[in-house]
Parts: sequence; structure tokens; C-alpha cells
Amino acid sequence: MGPVVDAVVFDLDGVIVDSEPVWEEVRRAYVAEHGGTWQPDTQRRLMGMSTGEWADYLSGELGVERTAEQVADEVVREMAQRYREHVPLIDGADEVVRRLAARWPLGLASSSPTRLIAAALEATGLTDAFVATLSTEETERGKPAPDVYLAVAQRLGVDAARCAAVEDSSNGVRSAAAAGMRVVAVPHGSYPLDPDAAGLAAVTLGSVGELTPELVDELPG
Repeated sequence: MGPVVDAVVFDLDGVIVDSEPVWEEVRRAYVAEHGGTWQPDTQRRLMGMSTGEWADYLSGELGVERTAEQVADEVVREMAQRYREHVPLIDGADEVVRRLAARWPLGLASSSPTRLIAAALEATGLTDAFVATLSTEETERGKPAPDVYLAVAQRLGVDAARCAAVEDSSNGVRSAAAAGMRVVAVPHGSYPLDPDAAGLAAVTLGSVGELTPELVDELPG
């Protein structure tokens, strides 16, 4: 048994909302529409990047004929529109969040831009479940750097080493582990974890529905 967990920090995309396929669809269409070329490794590279990072990548490396600022604004606007029409809530994720919120203060550390986090939480009715929410838009570096997890722990007033993190992507797992958190990995079926990231997780679950307060209590320190 390790030291007790004092807070739980969730990732949003791929953990609470199944947004990666929507992001991929929206960004692929955007790249095609604006004269860019989607590469075989593009989706894997984009996962976990902050808004500024992926906008630069689409505008620069993929050859989209728009500035990074235009790319970010137009893609995010399209994503917000998709969320208003239908938020792809992962089965049981809202119940899991509420069950854990009854026991611990919850944080949210997301690569989504601030306005999309707000749109997703509003549409899923989970806004009040989180004490602190932060986008990597507001940190110096996106995932896999630990910045966003360290900042959320600070806002919660909890030592990062006493936090559990719930993540789905390799870069997310690397980010939370680098912050010193105990990581619960819930990999997406279409995007399996890289071997190094899989090795950083304290526990790996088949679905977020398997995440219980008991499991958090038993995480190795």
C-alpha cells in the first residue's frame, strides 16, 4: 500500500468523451480542404498536443494554407459545433466521475482548448463535478510534459505524488507519470499505448467503467 490518494485528476478526451475519432475526422477534413496532406503517423503525433502545437503542425508540416491561428480557431469552432449537436460521452464515464467526486476533489487536465472543455462538461452535465479544470492552452508545454498535471495539483492544493490520474493516450500517461502521479490507464481500442507508456501505468483497465473508489484506494504508491 502506498500513501493515500488525496485527489483524482481526469483527462477529458478519450476518458470521459470519445472525442479522438471526432477530432481525427474534423482535422482530416480540414487538412484536405485547405491543401494539406495527412501523413500516416499524423493522428498518433497529434494525440496530447496542445492547441498551439497541433495548429503549428497542421499549418507547417502538413502544408495547410492557413496560419496556425486560423487553423486553431476554425478547427475548434467546428469541434464546438459537433459537441452542441452530440457529445460522444463514453459509456458510464459520467457515473464514474460522480462516484469519485463523492470521495475526492477532482481535477481535469486536458489538451482540449478551454472553450471546448466548457462545452463538453456542459453537454455532459459534469461542470460541477470538477474543482479545478485546466487546458494545456494555458501551460507552457502540452503533454507528454508534466506541466498541466502539476498545475492542476497546485490548484487543488494537493501534492502531485498524492494524486491519481486517469488517462487514455501514451502522451497523457507520460505526462501524468512525469508529474509523479499514480496513473490509471484506460487505453482506447483504436489507439493502443506505446510499450514505454504502458510500463508507466500503475494499473490498466479495459474500460473507464471499471474505475471504482476501491481501485483508487489500492493503487500502489
